[in-house]
Amino acid sequence: MAGKGAQGTGEMSFLEHFEELRRRIYLALIGLAVAFGVATLFLDKIMKFLVAPYFKYLPKGQQSLAYTEITEVFFLYMKVAFVVGLVISAPWIFYQLWRFIAPGLKSKEKRMALPFVLGTSLFFLTGVAFCYYVVLPYTFRFFFQFNEGFTNVVTVSYFWDFEMKFLLGIGLTFETPILILFLTRLGIVSPGFLLRKFKWAILIAFIIAAVITPSGDPVNQTIVAVPIIILYGLGILISYLFRRKPAPEQAA
Repeated sequence: MAGKGAQGTGEMSFLEHFEELRRRIYLALIGLAVAFGVATLFLDKIMKFLVAPYFKYLPKGQQSLAYTEITEVFFLYMKVAFVVGLVISAPWIFYQLWRFIAPGLKSKEKRMALPFVLGTSLFFLTGVAFCYYVVLPYTFRFFFQFNEGFTNVVTVSYFWDFEMKFLLGIGLTFETPILILFLTRLGIVSPGFLLRKFKWAILIAFIIAAVITPSGDPVNQTIVAVPIIILYGLGILISYLFRRKPAPEQAA
C-alpha cells in the first residue's frame, strides 16, 4: 500500500529510512545554498559587524587585519558566507531533522515540531549573541591589555578561526536543554539522574569553558561556564516536564 512500509505495517524499511534521510539532507542543503547566496550579497556589512568587537579595544592606528596569501581574503569571505548561511538556514535544517525523526514518534510528540524548531534555533542564536556581545569583548580587552606595548599584526584567517571557535562553541553549548530533552525522551536520562550528576555538570561546564576560552583568565572562564550550568539546570526542569511516564495498567 502506498505510503506504508514493509508488509503494509506502516513501518519503514531500512532502504525507506535511507531514502528519507537522503531527501531530508537534500532539502537541508538547498536551504543552506539559498542562505549562502543571500549572505554573499551583504559580505562587507557582515565583516564589519564581525570585527567590531575586535577593533573596539585595539590601539588607534592598528585597526586592520593582515593577509599572507593573495587568495586568503577571498576564501575568508566564502567561509563567512557559509557560516552566516548556516545560521540563517538553521531553522530550516532543524525542521528537516524533525521531519526525519517524526514518523517514529507518537501523534502527541509530533505536535512538538514547531517548539522543537523554534527551541533549537533560539538556544543556538542566544548562545551566539551572548558570545558576541559579552564573551568576545571581554576576551579581546583582556588580550589587548596584556599585549600592550606590542604591535598588532593578526591575519584574517587567524582572526576568523579565533572568533568562530567562540561563536560556534558557545552557540552549541546553549543547545544543552535540547540535548537533555532528547536523552530524556529516549529514556537514557531522568530528572533524578541529572540532579545527582549536578556537581559533575559544574566541573564539565568549567572544562568546556577552559577549552573555548584560551586566555586562562578565571573571570572569562566563569562568564562562559555559568550560563552552561544554568542551562543544565533548565535541562533538568525540561527533563521533569517531558519525562517518560509509565503506561497505566490495562483494565482487567
